[in-house]
Amino acid sequence: MDRERAIEVTEVKPVGFWEAFWFWVKLGFINFGGPAGQIAIMHRELVERKRWVSEGQYLRTLNFCMLLPGPEAQQVATYIGWRLHGTVGGIIAGSFFVIPSIFVLWFLSYLAVAHSDVPAITGLLYGIQPVVIAIVIEAVMRIARRALNHYLLIGFSVGAFVALYFLSVPFPLVVLAAALGGLLLSRAVPEAFESGGHGSSQEEESAVDRVESNGRPSMLRNLRLLGTFLVLWAVPVGALYLWRGGNDVLVDQALFFTGAAFVTFGGAYAVLSYISDVAVSQYGWLTADQMVQGLGLAESTPGPLIMVTEYVGFIGAYNDPGPFAPLLYGTLGALITTYATFLPCFLFIFLLAPYIELLANNRRIRAVLVGVTAAVVGVIANLAVFFATQVLFPEGVSLEGLDVFALIVAIASFVVLQRFRVPIYLMVPVGAVVGMIWTLL
Repeated sequence: MDRERAIEVTEVKPVGFWEAFWFWVKLGFINFGGPAGQIAIMHRELVERKRWVSEGQYLRTLNFCMLLPGPEAQQVATYIGWRLHGTVGGIIAGSFFVIPSIFVLWFLSYLAVAHSDVPAITGLLYGIQPVVIAIVIEAVMRIARRALNHYLLIGFSVGAFVALYFLSVPFPLVVLAAALGGLLLSRAVPEAFESGGHGSSQEEESAVDRVESNGRPSMLRNLRLLGTFLVLWAVPVGALYLWRGGNDVLVDQALFFTGAAFVTFGGAYAVLSYISDVAVSQYGWLTADQMVQGLGLAESTPGPLIMVTEYVGFIGAYNDPGPFAPLLYGTLGALITTYATFLPCFLFIFLLAPYIELLANNRRIRAVLVGVTAAVVGVIANLAVFFATQVLFPEGVSLEGLDVFALIVAIASFVVLQRFRVPIYLMVPVGAVVGMIWTLL
């Protein structure tokens, strides 16, 4: 057995650039299922089948990316691409993780806003909304089971919900309070914040073991990276400002989604609560119903769930195009929003990747993550209540205003998700078809 194992280890070969390139392209078309599904797909392909990374390396990378703002699955791909083929490899891996979904979601966004008066399209969008309620509630329960294993963490969750729902505390402050709480209370109640590390001291050799590190920690390297990304952000945003002025929807979207990218701890569901509040209530880029529809569309397409920001950018700019054609301005809104959302994700990986071992195993940083994750349960619960109120009571919260069809579809969707484990990307199209049939009948 040991001899067979040794022979198997010696068969590990370096990964060619084009071999990796075509894998990342393929991954962009098959990465359905949200972060859990995407992480599972990459584990099966990269660890079990191709052995480009070992089990321990993959889990440490995942731990590292969970510490960062942004979509962890996309950042895992970016890191592994960087580890295999440097900066170019990281850019290719991270970019193709989202490129297919950019085109798909652009087309769906256009249908949703330009043809919403067509009965069939109206029915499709109507059927998606109650399914999204079930998806978000299921996410609350799933994350709660994993994250709330101590009474103190339950308190974090309840406190976050109360702060957002009743006190209207801004989402970034809730995240900051949870992070500080985790850091300060980890000494007084260490058992609440213990999070076991991943990775084995005895690991099989993998392809990345044969690649020299692509970056050594240094102040000069860090300053050079920060300067590069500052230029990459300032040039397009500055050009927008000079072209359209400071009160234009595109400039507002670029600034808002850049800031949001730095506080997207806890995954897409958590930050959607923040985005929904600002995009719907403050800026009026879209309605609450359209926000629910956008999440449903993002759930049913490949790519990270945070791609819903592209939908928000498209709808917001389409509705306020100024002297330009709505489709053109909507497309520009989708592009600038996606760019502002994902540019910081690459910065985080390229800047912090050389510190992965230190960050992934630091107890204080892990305590911060535990605190934020616990608060995220309350944040997503707030999102669930917001969506449920808008979808189930479109005319206002009252027994007479209850949408019975939406309630039945939401309950049925939740039961199917819980009992039969049907993939989300299949549930959303089914709900859309049911909604279309109901509307046409």
